[in-house]
Amino acid sequence: MTSPADRASGRSPGFWAGLLLGSLAAIAGLALSDAIGPDTTLLLMLLPVALTVPLMRAAGRRAPGGSCVGKGAAQKRYVKRIALFTALYLLSFGVLTFVTAESEPAFALRSVLAVLPGLAVIGIFWAVGRLIVEEQDEFIRMLVVRQSLIATGLALSAATVWGFLESADVAPHLDAYWVAVAWFLGLFVGGLSNRIEYGSWGAV
Repeated sequence: MTSPADRASGRSPGFWAGLLLGSLAAIAGLALSDAIGPDTTLLLMLLPVALTVPLMRAAGRRAPGGSCVGKGAAQKRYVKRIALFTALYLLSFGVLTFVTAESEPAFALRSVLAVLPGLAVIGIFWAVGRLIVEEQDEFIRMLVVRQSLIATGLALSAATVWGFLESADVAPHLDAYWVAVAWFLGLFVGGLSNRIEYGSWGAV
């Protein structure tokens, strides 16, 4: 039976999963139909990535053992690092979009501004790696490693297949940063696999 505290804590996992898949499908449809440009698409892709957080928390509340997210010191540091690098990404990407839209900056300035969002995303990768190193609970560490490996396998597989489709003029060209987007979505798949296999989503 669901307690009043559980009912007050938020929506069900199915709600968040449907919202994530729906937003992903809508963004992909808009991008493939050229209704939105690459910059807008990349910015909007933060929405389904961000929705994985409430989804996993909602699933953790429904799980018999509860959620693993945010309980240990390593996981608290991970959450702070993710928040920091996500904020830096949004700030640097916003500056890049504004500067390039309002003027024609020099090549050196464009290069620096273009690298900054990528460095912020690399910071997120680093935060996941530090979580694996710092996590003291072996079970949670195994879940995070497994989740990351699944995400990496899916992202590399998607990039490889899409590359061959592009070379055969079957699929349109996609910028390389979509590999990172696929990796972030792969974390959701890895968390779902953990939940089915071990009864817990993990800590990412």
